[in-house]
Parts: sequence; C-alpha cells; structure tokens
Amino acid sequence: MKFKILIPLIIVVILVVIFASGAFYIVKEGEQVVITEFGRPVGDPIVNAGLKIKTPFIQQVHRFDKRILEWDGSPNQIPTKDKKFIWLDTTARWRIKDALQFYEALGTEVLAQSRLDDIIDSAARDLVTAQLLIEVVRNSNQVLEQDTQILEDDEGQSGEPLEEIQIGREKITQMIREKAQEAVPQFGIELVDVQVKRINYVEEVRQKVFDRMISERQRISEKYKSEGEGEAANIMGQKQKELERIQSEAYKQAEQIKGDADAQAIQIYANAHGKDPEFYAFLQTLETYRKTNTASTKLILTTDSELYKYLKDSQALKR
Repeated sequence: MKFKILIPLIIVVILVVIFASGAFYIVKEGEQVVITEFGRPVGDPIVNAGLKIKTPFIQQVHRFDKRILEWDGSPNQIPTKDKKFIWLDTTARWRIKDALQFYEALGTEVLAQSRLDDIIDSAARDLVTAQLLIEVVRNSNQVLEQDTQILEDDEGQSGEPLEEIQIGREKITQMIREKAQEAVPQFGIELVDVQVKRINYVEEVRQKVFDRMISERQRISEKYKSEGEGEAANIMGQKQKELERIQSEAYKQAEQIKGDADAQAIQIYANAHGKDPEFYAFLQTLETYRKTNTASTKLILTTDSELYKYLKDSQALKR
C-alpha cells in the first residue's frame, strides 16, 4: 500500500528534477530558437511556438526575435554632388531571416544594430554624395512640371530655369535599401524597409536654399498674376462686346417697332381720310387751331385761307 503511494510521489520528483535541469523549454510566439551543445549549434532553428525538449545541462537555448525590428540611425552630415552639406537621418525595419546564420555571424541583436549602423550609413552616404541636393530633397517632377510650364521663358525673358528631378528622394531611398540589402544576407538578416526620416540643411546652405525657394514661388506667383490679369482683361472685353451687341439688337428692335407703329398709324390715318376726307380735314384744322391759337398769338389770314374758311363758318353759325 505504501509502495503505491510512493509511486506518484517519485514520478512528481522525477518531473521536477527534469524541469529543474532544463530539459523542457517553451518557445513563445514571435520567437525563434537556436540550440547549442558545448557552444556549437545543433540542428535547425526552431521557429514554431510550443513546449520543446533538449538535453539537460549539455544543450543551451538561444532566443531571437522573429518579428520585425527597428533600427534608428544617428543623423550624419553628408555633402551632395553640388557640394551642399545636409544632415541626413535615416531609419529602417529589419528581421532575422535565418536565426542559425545570425547566431554564427553576430550572436546578439545589439551587435546586429551596430553592423546595421555601418552598412546603412555607408550606403546612404555613397548614394547621397552622388546626387544633387534637389534630388535628395524632392520626390518627383509632379509639381515641377507644372512650374516649368508656367515659367516657360519667353524670348528675351530673364530668369533661372527650374531644376528638374531625374531620380528623386523616394528612388534614392529605395536605392539605399537595395545597396544595404546586398551586404546583410551574410548575417542572416533581411532589410524590410529603409526610410529617410529627416533632412536638414546645414546653416551655411539653409538661407541660400530658402532664398531660392522664395524666388521660385515669387516667379510662379507673378506668372499666375500676369495670366490672371490677362484673363480678366479678356473677360471684360468680352463683356463690353456682348453689352454693345445686346444694345445694338435692342435699338434695332425698338426702331423696328417704332417703324411698324408709324406705318400702322399712317395706315389708320389714310383709312380715316379715305372714308370722309372733309371730316378728316376738319379734324386736322382743329388740331392746328389748338396748337397755334394761344393768348399771345395773332393770326393774319387771307379770305381764301382754309383756316379762315372754318372760322368764317363758325361766325356764321353763331349769327
């Protein structure tokens, strides 16, 4: 009976001894492990998470991160091809692609960071030194193409032409990553990405660059203003032309309406005269009396005058 009780106890003690001796170990998610025996790697790297077994006391576990890691370099003062110094600050993302190769070549992430300092900084220096400042600062000709078209010099116009970008900052950054990537596979490392975090001009260059930028913007602004004033003058000219056309057509229509009205009036008068010429003559004579006979008017008429005829008839009627 006592023996049966001791068996589970013995098993527990054995398991505790095994665990205490390091026979079991756990590989976490995001980890990869290299097993060494007396300092030499044994087998392939272990990249799958879970509970694993090793030879206690003899074998050792070396853990490395399987996730993407960050590298952040220090700003470096670098001259460009046109002899202008800038401060270049780069950053990168990398990962351990082959843990066994990484362990044999570097051993620790700290040493890897140091090696990346040399590799990426060297690649950045080589490529930036071979390019003009504008290539490092700007990404593309997207805005420059518009500016160049705007500032296309007329014959005799003074002004320094805008510099065009052949490569651009984005392409240079890609070239830095490609150049650095050529040197890192021997360490079991893969460069995922390299980016230029910041570019600063040194003090001697900064003011000249700012002056150049201000000059370019002012030239573009003046060109826009000039084109705007020309367009405004064109619009005003079109407006005046349209106004004169409308006025001309309105005057023409008014004269046509007046002519039609006069023709209708003449026709009405003619019709009235044709129906009773004497009565029409009488009305016209009365209209003449109304317009000419005032308090200050003196009429001298002959006896055969048409005006006298009606006055005489009116006197006869009174008698």
